[in-house]
Amino acid sequence: MCSVLAAALLVVFVVVAVLLRRTDTGVIFETSDQAAMVGIGILLSAGTMLFANARVRADAEGIEVRNVLTAKRFAWSEVLSVSFPDGASWARLELPDDEYYSVLAVQAVDREHAVEAVRALRRLHREAWEN
Repeated sequence: MCSVLAAALLVVFVVVAVLLRRTDTGVIFETSDQAAMVGIGILLSAGTMLFANARVRADAEGIEVRNVLTAKRFAWSEVLSVSFPDGASWARLELPDDEYYSVLAVQAVDREHAVEAVRALRRLHREAWEN
């Protein structure tokens, strides 16, 4: 999904950059303006690809969640539950004091893969609490 959106953004900004000098808007666009439009497209595409960087790794001791820029590890003893609220875009870890931590790697658009991932995380969480 991120790759398609990043490519579409880049194509749109390149097309806009090419068409800048060809349309009569009353404003004079220079080559630097065209280069800036391509640069903005590249930056937005790169920013979009950061969302593809999300990852979750879990084992018997805990869970490591890497979202867009940061990674955080939680011991299972710190996690109250793994949930996927109705209408939510992604799963989350329920933490003490009514806090939660989003798990961007498990998204609703993944349908069955998301269901299996949440079940596996819940199984690991349950096993950790039983031991």
